[in-house]
Amino acid sequence: MPEASGAANLDNAGLAFGLVCASGLATAVGALAVFEKRIVKFATKQVLAAAVGFSGGIMLYISMIEIFYKSLQAFADDGKIERDAYVCATLTLFAGMFLVHLLSIIAHRLDRNHHGSVDGVHSEEAREISDAGNATAAAGADAQSAENGASAAVDDADADAARARAAEEGQGELQKDRQLHLMGFKAAVAIALHNFPEGIAAFVATLADPSVGATVAFAIAVHNMPEGVCVALPIYYATNSRIKAFLWALLAGISELIGALIAWIVLSSAEQTVNKTVFGALFGLVGGMMIMIVISEFLPTGHRYDPEDRYVTNSVVAGMVVMAFSLCLEQY
Repeated sequence: MPEASGAANLDNAGLAFGLVCASGLATAVGALAVFEKRIVKFATKQVLAAAVGFSGGIMLYISMIEIFYKSLQAFADDGKIERDAYVCATLTLFAGMFLVHLLSIIAHRLDRNHHGSVDGVHSEEAREISDAGNATAAAGADAQSAENGASAAVDDADADAARARAAEEGQGELQKDRQLHLMGFKAAVAIALHNFPEGIAAFVATLADPSVGATVAFAIAVHNMPEGVCVALPIYYATNSRIKAFLWALLAGISELIGALIAWIVLSSAEQTVNKTVFGALFGLVGGMMIMIVISEFLPTGHRYDPEDRYVTNSVVAGMVVMAFSLCLEQY
C-alpha cells in the first residue's frame, strides 16, 4: 500500500480534482431528465437499488479497511506508539461521522424531503403543484372569457368584480410557482451540503490510492444522479426553463469541488510543515464521513427503491467482496 506521505499523496492532486469534478457533475447528468424524460426509464428502481447498494458496500469496505489504515499509519509515522495511533485514528473516524451528521441535520431543516427519487417526493409534489397551477390558470382564463362574453349584458360593477376574481386567481398561480421554485432551491442547498463531505472523501481517497479514489468517485456519482433529478424537476415545473433547472443541479454538484479544494489547502499546508498528524486526522475524518454517508444517504436511498430489500443488502455485500478482492490482488 502507498505510504501516507505528503509528497506522494499530493502528486495525485490533479487526478483527484478530476475525479471529484466527474462525481459532482453526476447531478447535472441526472438533471438532463428535464430535456428528455425518457432517459429516466432506463434507470429502473431495481437497477438503482442494486447500484446504490453496491456502491455503498464499496465505500464501507474502503472506509473501514483502506482509509482507516492510512490514518493509523500516518499517526504512527509521526512518532506515536501503536496504541496512541489507534486511539487517534478511531477518534477522528467518529469525528468524521459526527460532522456528516451535523450537516445532515442542517440539510433536513432546510428540506425535509430532499431524498426524493427519480419518481419520488419532489417529482410528485412538482406535478401536483404544477397541475394545481395549471388548473388555476385555466380558471382564470375561463373567468376572463366569461367576462368578455357577458360584458355587453352586465354593468361596470360586475365587470370589475370579474376582473378582481381573475387577478386573485392569477396571484394564486404565481404563489404556487414561487412555492415550487423554493422547493427546488431548498433541495439544491440540501444536496450541496451533503455533497461537500463527499468531495473531501473522494479527493483524499484518491490521494491515498488512485484506484481506490476512482472507485469512491464512481460510487458517489451513482448516488448523485437521482439527486440531480430531484433538484431540476421542481425548478423546471416552476419556471418552465430547462436551462435554469439544469444549472441549479449543476451548482448543487459543484460543492464537491469546494470540499476537495479545502482538503487540498489543508494538505498543502501540512506538507510544508511535514506534520503527518494532519494527514492522519484527515484520513480518519474522511473514513468516518464515508461511513456516515453510506449509512445516512446510500442505504436509505437504496431501500426507497427496494422496500422489500431484494437487492440492497446483497448488493452491499457484493460491493464489499469486489473491493476486498481488488485490494488483495494489489498485494501480489
